[in-house]
Amino acid sequence: MTATVLTPALESRFAAARGVADAVLFEGYVLYPYRASAAKNRLRWQFGVLVPPAWAAATEEYDYQHTECLMEPKADTTLAAEVRFLHARRRTVQRLRDDGTFETVPELHLTDRVLVPWDEGVDESVQLLADIAQLAGDGVELPFTLPAREEHEPVRDEHGSTVGRLVRRCEEISGTVRLSAREIDGPYRAMRLTAVVENSSTWTPDAESTDRDAVLPRSLVAAHLLLGLSAGSFLSMTDPPEWAKGAAGNCRNLHTWPVLAGEPGCADLVLSSPIILEDHPAIAPESPGALYDSTEIDEILALRTATLTDQEKREARGTDDRAAAVIDLADSMPPEVLERLHGAIRALRDVTGPGAPAAVAPDGTPQGPDGAGAFAPVPPGQPWWDPAGDTGPDPARDRILVDGRSVGAGSRVILRPGLRRTDAQDLFLRDRSALVEAVLHDVDGGVHLAVTVEGDPGADIRREQGRFLYFQPDEVAPLEDA
Repeated sequence: MTATVLTPALESRFAAARGVADAVLFEGYVLYPYRASAAKNRLRWQFGVLVPPAWAAATEEYDYQHTECLMEPKADTTLAAEVRFLHARRRTVQRLRDDGTFETVPELHLTDRVLVPWDEGVDESVQLLADIAQLAGDGVELPFTLPAREEHEPVRDEHGSTVGRLVRRCEEISGTVRLSAREIDGPYRAMRLTAVVENSSTWTPDAESTDRDAVLPRSLVAAHLLLGLSAGSFLSMTDPPEWAKGAAGNCRNLHTWPVLAGEPGCADLVLSSPIILEDHPAIAPESPGALYDSTEIDEILALRTATLTDQEKREARGTDDRAAAVIDLADSMPPEVLERLHGAIRALRDVTGPGAPAAVAPDGTPQGPDGAGAFAPVPPGQPWWDPAGDTGPDPARDRILVDGRSVGAGSRVILRPGLRRTDAQDLFLRDRSALVEAVLHDVDGGVHLAVTVEGDPGADIRREQGRFLYFQPDEVAPLEDA
């Protein structure tokens, strides 16, 4: 949208972070089976949507993001900021009539695809550079506007004849970026950086535009912020040094969360995202391409996509260019690439050594799968698991020690979800009481508690269906009457 102002060095560092941001923030952009007609693709744009102020005032959505983080800039340092978001571009389909005029239609059939109306996401960005001295003074403010525009693309059949056209329209978007910095008290020269991104559109809904579909083309969708220092470093907000923990705890982050980006060990780049991430997030090296599910289940998505019928693939290709790329990726994926996705191991550790996880017998005594308090190695030539002779974990009877107390099915606990690994929605359950339904052990030696929240009117239904919430032992506290 604006001319690039980043230096070559900053541009190189930002490029790697953009890939990670896209992998996360495009999650849900177009979901399997990648067709506009699928129910899951009719409610989109869930993360980082900054709506016009008039809509925010009347709903529970937000028109701004507020980021605060700590940094240790060197003298004469320059801060680079890049706001990135999607501009929802509304696409309609028109058929060419015999008289040479066009009429809007619900779909247009071609040999290789079926074109349908759809909201496409156009990448937009706003970049700015500021000296630290400017930020420590009055701060920096950059207003920006994306004008409304309309584009026409002819649609041709396999013979090259025009049979219709696609009409794409973008509505006007206005926004503002504000940056400022202040020194904090402490033994080292550190500053608190404040970055605010807001939708400043003057648009107001009328009688014909009272739903979210009318708002999205005027919103900053999947908005996130990249911050980079030409010299100096940022401090981790999830694991700050001891001297900075108080200052980090006083930082206000609203509708976004900043993490260190780039390679581990580097601290000159921050990604502030509406999705909670850990420091130095990275795309799984096995991932063959964008499947719009945060690279979590690449293998199963690739396999299921390959099984779509030809008609389903035509509909997917006509939904969106990104969906078409997914179909082509699945169809062309070599067996060796698919094999690399199968059973990918992120980390290895010795489960027979001193750090091996321990189960707990019904009486609270720690024990291993062999029942003798240790994890016995599997003898050579013996299957690692014998279903008929499995006397290992039993979800209904197993118990674990939590804060020195035995907890198992039927125990009552207080939920204390952690910030680093929990689902953002689980944070709303903090300090709620819950009933433990089962103690589960995964193949990596981890222990999980399946729970239902007390007071949930749907708890009985969830219990019958086996649909529970899952927390790790250090995310709960036993209740006294448990």
